[in-house]
Amino acid sequence: KTMAKNPLFRSFMLFSAFRAVYGTGILVVTWFLVTNDSTPFWVSIIFLLCSMVFSRILFKLIKKRWNKDENIGELNTTSSVS
Repeated sequence: KTMAKNPLFRSFMLFSAFRAVYGTGILVVTWFLVTNDSTPFWVSIIFLLCSMVFSRILFKLIKKRWNKDENIGELNTTSSVS
């Protein structure tokens, strides 16, 4: 089994890519909230707390979808080889 086909490695890579993209977006939005004079400071803290919960839910959905697509691909490959 190659490293790229290892489920643990693939999950780690998916998580890393997700965190890089999602985390960058969260940092940009938080920076705008903190530097905006009309927004209280506590709004950015609440936003960060909510984003932590939302990111876990979103990642679980993405991972479930990713695994489902992988299983379908494996079934198609296996059935076409047989």
